Amino acid sequence: MLNGMLGRKIGMTQIFTEAGERLGITVVEAGPLTVVQVKTKESDGYEGVQVGFIPQKKAKKVNKAMAGHFKDLAPTKVLREFRPDDISQMKKGQTIDLSMFKDGETVHVAGTSKGKGTQGVIKRHHFSGGPNTHGSNFHRRPGSIGQRKFPGRTFPGMRMSGRMGNARVTVRNLKIHKVVQEKNLLLIVGAIPGANGALVEIRKVPKRAEK
Repeated sequence: MLNGMLGRKIGMTQIFTEAGERLGITVVEAGPLTVVQVKTKESDGYEGVQVGFIPQKKAKKVNKAMAGHFKDLAPTKVLREFRPDDISQMKKGQTIDLSMFKDGETVHVAGTSKGKGTQGVIKRHHFSGGPNTHGSNFHRRPGSIGQRKFPGRTFPGMRMSGRMGNARVTVRNLKIHKVVQEKNLLLIVGAIPGANGALVEIRKVPKRAEK
């Protein structure tokens, strides 16, 4: 069994529990995955399983190198690696579905956050800014970024304006509300990173991290 799954974020909705509690739910289309390559310590120096997700239907997108790598398999758009519990149970061409998850399980979800372009310090770092009154020249400026005489430089890590978003983000300890295996859907409580349609990784929480 793998320790994770690939999926696409469908969007968010809400449901009501039997107790009348309203829950924000993210719907993720997860799997099925195809085992493309099994890596062992003898051949690659470590144990891992390379899986493919989202079939590649356009033949012109598959070059000779990809065709050789996907020999006897249908090419996919996405390739990722996971660590299995038992490498001996993994075989090339094997299909991985949502049977690894169960209702109520806790998972970590990783994805690429929405890109927001270049932003100032108020939006990017939540600075309070200055007075908005007449005569003030300090509205949305960052303030001092260094010293005048000593040491006379800007320290690394200074919070300033710059690119915001479009970075890998991991949201930990999210609860799976329901697994809809026949439709390859995961209903996860809470928000996950990325826009609708974005690729996400759902990983099982290691046993040593569970409390």
